[in-house]
Amino acid sequence: MKGYIYTMFRGADPGVGWRMTDPLFGRVPTLGACMPNIRRAVVPGDFVFVVSGSVSGVRQYVVGGFRVAEKINALEAFERFPENRMRKHGDGTLVGNVIVNSDGSQNKHDYHKNFAKRIENYIVGRDPIVLKTHDEIEVGREQTLEVLQDVFDTKRKSVGNIVSRWRRLNEAQIDTLSTWLKHIKQEGKK
Repeated sequence: MKGYIYTMFRGADPGVGWRMTDPLFGRVPTLGACMPNIRRAVVPGDFVFVVSGSVSGVRQYVVGGFRVAEKINALEAFERFPENRMRKHGDGTLVGNVIVNSDGSQNKHDYHKNFAKRIENYIVGRDPIVLKTHDEIEVGREQTLEVLQDVFDTKRKSVGNIVSRWRRLNEAQIDTLSTWLKHIKQEGKK
């Protein structure tokens, strides 16, 4: 078993109101368009964790993670996950991580140029752990740097310097992150 942790792009922080587009932690967690290198490398049983993007004046945090259940192509995802089809929300923001139309062509809202590399390996997950409430997110922000320092045995002083864009995780590192996120969720229920 292996895993990966990656950082979303600048400004992608659901704790400050950014709407998650990929990964999605809906009824079934999915990773469909971002990080094609990670999506290609994982196999069922592996884990994927995601860190919020940087926002000025706000600490980054581990948003959550999930176990990989299966990998499918984007056209199959179009059929199985209609709620994840890319579209514009009423406020003009993009939502969804299925980047194809019913005929397999590129969705008009997907602005990336490497479409062909991004339509394979749509990740269907299971066992999600995601920090959702204000209190969970605040605890995550307070503790993420220290936890990542421990996970990667480093004293680097910023999340960006520890994770950069992405890093591979071994089984012990996955266990540490999963246990920590579950602990935050449990404490939030008290």
